[in-house]
Parts: sequence; C-alpha cells; structure tokens
Amino acid sequence: MRIQLSLSLLLTASAALATDGYFDHGYGVKAKGLGGAGVAFAQDSLVVATNPAGLVDVDDSHQVGLTWFAPDRSVTVNGNTFDGNEDGSFYIPDFSYKTTLSSGVSFGLAVFGNGGMNTGYQAPLFDLPSTPTFTPSNTSMDLSQLFIAPTWSWRNEGGHAFGISAILAGQRFKATGLEEFGVNNAGYDTSVGGGARLGWTWQASQNLKVGATYQSRLWMTKFDKYAGLFAERGGFDIPSNYAVGFAYQIDSSLTWAFDVERIHYSEVNSVGNPGSSPGGFGTSNGPGFGWKDVTVIKTGLAYEVSPTLTVRVGYNHTTQPIGSSEIFFNLLAPGVVRHHATLGATWQANASTEVSFFYARAFNETVSGNIGVPASLQMDQDSFGLSLNWKH
Repeated sequence: MRIQLSLSLLLTASAALATDGYFDHGYGVKAKGLGGAGVAFAQDSLVVATNPAGLVDVDDSHQVGLTWFAPDRSVTVNGNTFDGNEDGSFYIPDFSYKTTLSSGVSFGLAVFGNGGMNTGYQAPLFDLPSTPTFTPSNTSMDLSQLFIAPTWSWRNEGGHAFGISAILAGQRFKATGLEEFGVNNAGYDTSVGGGARLGWTWQASQNLKVGATYQSRLWMTKFDKYAGLFAERGGFDIPSNYAVGFAYQIDSSLTWAFDVERIHYSEVNSVGNPGSSPGGFGTSNGPGFGWKDVTVIKTGLAYEVSPTLTVRVGYNHTTQPIGSSEIFFNLLAPGVVRHHATLGATWQANASTEVSFFYARAFNETVSGNIGVPASLQMDQDSFGLSLNWKH
C-alpha cells in the first residue's frame, strides 16, 4: 500500500508532456537548452536519461531540477473549436546523483518524468447521435510516466565508455467522457514495469566524441480499469527507442552536439494500432491511437562565455506521429507539435554550486482530417526549467 501511494504521488508530480510524440524533447535542464541533444555530450548526472555511458564523464554531484510546462491544445470539429486546457500548467521535478566508485567506474541514480499526454475539455467530444440514451461527461485524458534509473558506467583505456541503466517505470492514467465506447469514468489507474537502457561513447579524436544508446521496450502491468479501452486488455507498454549522436568541439569554448533518435510507437498495440482496426476495444487487434514511429533530430551549440557562464541554443524536430486518417481517437491526445527552439545558460556560482535554466518553444502545429465531418488537432507549448547542481 505504501509503495503504491508513493508511486501515485510521484506520478502526480511528473505531469504530462507531449513533445516528441509523448516523450520529452530532452532530459536535464542543460540538455533541454540544446534541443535535447546529449548522446555524446554529457553535461550533468541526468545524462543517464539520454545515454548512461556519459555518466563517467561528469563530476560527482547531486542535482535537482523543476520544469514548468504549459501546453496549449485544442480540437476543431465541424467548425466548432474546443479548448483542451482545463489544466494549463504542469510542474515536473527531476533528481540525479553521481559518485565515482573507483578509477573509471561510476554509479548514478536518476528520477525523472519521461512523458505523457493531457487534455481536459469542457464538453463531451464523443457525444455520438447513434446512442442518445444518455449524456456523457466532459472528455478528458491524463497519462503521466515516471522513470527511476540506477546506472553503472565505466571507461576503458581506449577512450570507450559504456553504461547500463536498470529502468523502473510507473504510469498513471485516467480518462472521462468515453461512455459511448463502454468505458465508464473509472478514475486513475496505475501501471508499473521496467526494462533497461544501454549506452556507449568513444573519444574518436581530440575534438570529436561519438555515442549511441538503446532503450528496450518497457514491459508494464496492465491498466485493469481500462481493459475495455486499450488493446491487449489494458496494455500500455512504453516503446523502445535508440539514438546516435556526436559532439564536436569547434574551439576551446564552443561545442556542437547533434543527435538522431528513433521511437517505435507502433510496437505498442494500444498506441500504434490504427483507429480503424477491426478488433473490438480491449482486444489485441483492437483500435488504438494509430501513432507512427518517429525520427527526432536534436542539435545545439554550447558556448563558454567565461569560466563562470555557459550559454546554449538548440533546435528539435520530430516527424509527425499522427496521420490525417487518425484524427478521431487523437481528439483525446493531440500530440502533434514537431518544431522546438530552445535556449539556456549555466552560471557557476562558486567552485561547487551551479545554477542552470532553459526555455523551449514548441511552435503551433495542426493536423486536419475527416471523421465524418471536418476535424483538426492543434497544439503549441512553452516550457521553462531551473536546476541546481552541487559537486561533491
């Protein structure tokens, strides 16, 4: 009971995101200022969320961060626009820690929100005329995800570093206004599970570091309260993903980081099955959100203005997971943004303490289609974060 309560409280804090599909655009305030890039460019101990091999490259420290996230989401159906911002702002904390165990070997722990989706409409979007026997409640959806990642990283004499994270994951989900599909307002349900992330980096030359990372599919327990909604009787695993990247030191003060990531949304039936799938709701071949796999490009520049000040700019682009034929069920989850511009900075307050911030703007994106009548999904986002890092 205590474990379940603690998980629920943490998931409440790690409020929903929707950036690269429903994954965050980056992990850690410094990486977020670089468009999320960090596969080959470790800047702090939260690098384990991107590439666990990078942990061996950062100082022994502990870090706390907080991100304010404000998505603006709406849908338009047959010329009527519905605002989905019942909850307009979210606050997402993170924590990470790193210590050196021996020469070339490090251990770390990171706790962070991975992603999610949230909408809250002041109307029942699925009030279908074919079933006029009752009035459904207002439509809403809330999915939050949390990762806990104990990590080991080590480096050999050839300039290669390796890392492995054992990932413990939790999810929380609630939906309302789905009575038309036989789903009554069941309240929140939680799901737990896990998997692993592997990482590698190599100092290829004095100025160039390359890296790669892979996260397995995270096998999660089912949302039993929503067994009649999600495919596989409430299944909602977290999809596998992998990324490659490089960091190139242009000169002594300027570094360019560049990553390419692939997220396999289609491997999870409840996410990837088309909405037109012939199976009934809750079956393996039942309808899903119809999300396609996406490719994400993350890039940025970090410039050391002085020994106490570093500034960052970045850009993040993802391919569109939601096609025009999948509008209907994605009225719940209009995660359609594709372009992010970011900036950030770090101030070294003293020898052991530094303060960092980032700001990210996800520009307005619209996907239009037909669900018997013209319909479209719209979203844009702002986010801002601060972190404090104390070196041991």
